[in-house]
Amino acid sequence: MKRIDVVKKKDGWAGTSGGKTVRGTKATTKAETVKKTTAVAKKDREPVSVRIHKENGQIQEERTYPSSADPRSSKG
Repeated sequence: MKRIDVVKKKDGWAGTSGGKTVRGTKATTKAETVKKTTAVAKKDREPVSVRIHKENGQIQEERTYPSSADPRSSKG
C-alpha cells in the first residue's frame, strides 16, 4: 500500500512520499494540504494510506483510500 504523509515544511505544508513532495499537494495551510492530498489519494488506482502529522511530527490521524482497503482492526 502506498503512503503519503502530510508534514510541516519551512514554507507551509506538503504531502510527501519516500522523502519527496507529491505533486499537487503543497499549500500554505494544513487544511488545504489535507484536501489536496486526499484528492490525489482518491485518484490513485492502488490503495493509499494518508498520515496527517502535527507540527511536532507526531501522527495525528491516518486515513485509507479507498476505505475498503483499510486493514481490519484487531484486539489489543
